[in-house]
Amino acid sequence: MIMPLPTPSTKRRYQIPANLMQPLWLRSRESLVDDGLVYDPIAANACRHCQVAPECLSGDIDQKQLLHATLTQLCDLQVKAFIDRCPDAWIINVGAGLDTRFYRVDNGLCHWVELDVTENLLWRQKLFHKSERYSHHCGSVDDLQWLDQLPVPNSANVMIVCEHALLDANQAQVAQFVQALGRHFNAATACLVIAGDKTSSQLGQKLGSAEYAHGYAQPGESILHYLPWAQWVKTCSPLDKNCGRWKLWHRWISKFPSLKQRLTPVVVQLRW
Repeated sequence: MIMPLPTPSTKRRYQIPANLMQPLWLRSRESLVDDGLVYDPIAANACRHCQVAPECLSGDIDQKQLLHATLTQLCDLQVKAFIDRCPDAWIINVGAGLDTRFYRVDNGLCHWVELDVTENLLWRQKLFHKSERYSHHCGSVDDLQWLDQLPVPNSANVMIVCEHALLDANQAQVAQFVQALGRHFNAATACLVIAGDKTSSQLGQKLGSAEYAHGYAQPGESILHYLPWAQWVKTCSPLDKNCGRWKLWHRWISKFPSLKQRLTPVVVQLRW
């Protein structure tokens, strides 16, 4: 996709990588839907003059949009509930890309850290500006040096959010990431999007899933296995969502309930 950004004298066009731009674009589309699941005016404004790359339009884009918006809303709800309980909490968003969750759920008190690799942060800095409570840091799910460099107080309530980055990680990398979080933070909550093991099937693709680097038959139980001392784990499927646009799939999945967490990515919340 190409996004034009104004400069003092002219308009320049930047070739933003499709893997970064597509989630922003899908949220911008969802923001224009009546009773949309996510309202993201920043995304809508940023994408107003976008030229969409062909690879972003492949497949059933409406179903991909619905799946993406549902996962995004589930994560938003988890983060908002956490900062409602802990207003001055620290949220660490790993693999931030062009995410705008801070602006959607900010309560005016929480601290927010956006983590991504250097080249992605450069794109973020063109759109989003740092502040006293909002900062950008280099880091990823497979380079964990950032854990020892975060400015998070020892007494802080912490939530780690990972909406997209783990979908590109294999099972060994997912295990390493979760275990590293458990070793570093004495107590924390994690909100992770994890892929089911049937996402690459024909039915999984029809539901809007993509090709992911891992797949779990029981995502929640598998994550708990990596951190067995956790207090609890909860798993939310997009197919749990009471939304009319999922109605047809609700009827079908009711006949095969064991597949609910296997055909799409799901949101796994873990507390220790």
